[in-house]
Amino acid sequence: MEPEPSASQQRAADAPRTEGAGRALALLLVITGAAGVLAAWVITLDKFKLLEAKVKGETFVPGCSLNPVVSCGSVMESDQASVFGFPNPMLGLVTYGIVVCVGMSLLARARFPRWYWLTFNAGTLFGVAFCAWLMVQSLYRINALCLWCCLAWVATIVMFWYVTSFNVRKGFLPAPSWLRGFFGEFTWVLPVLHIGIIGMLILTRWWDFWTS
Repeated sequence: MEPEPSASQQRAADAPRTEGAGRALALLLVITGAAGVLAAWVITLDKFKLLEAKVKGETFVPGCSLNPVVSCGSVMESDQASVFGFPNPMLGLVTYGIVVCVGMSLLARARFPRWYWLTFNAGTLFGVAFCAWLMVQSLYRINALCLWCCLAWVATIVMFWYVTSFNVRKGFLPAPSWLRGFFGEFTWVLPVLHIGIIGMLILTRWWDFWTS
């Protein structure tokens, strides 16, 4: 007969499953989160300078306003730039900061339960959906691009696909075996394809401008 498990072994078996992440995913989260924080910080500073100039009756042109298409000022002054009642980059300062904290925790070998990983995945899903909406607004309503916004879009897309890949491969998100295998080998294809589609939309939207 096999010996009965001890009380400590039984508690360990009954405890919720936790998972850490490899160094590669942890570093990816730190880097993409830091890129998002940088973009949000620069946009926030320029937004304050823009408002300050308006109060003084002056004109402020952000450094990334390069031409009629790449015009950060046009994007900052749009209604879409404050969709929640405050400047969008302020939300980015918080959310991208959280991503950096998660990445640093994983580098310190932290382990999180399934609900934590799924909540984190839901947050990145909201982020990529919000970026998609902002992209559509930028291309077809505002008719201008913000380079710092583009950096935030790329960072959000990359973190979303790699966090989703992690959850699928670990079984936190139900998926068939072929999909788990695909994520195990070819996760990189999805962010590259996603970003490539956005690049093609930008290219075709202002084709006459780029080629003139």
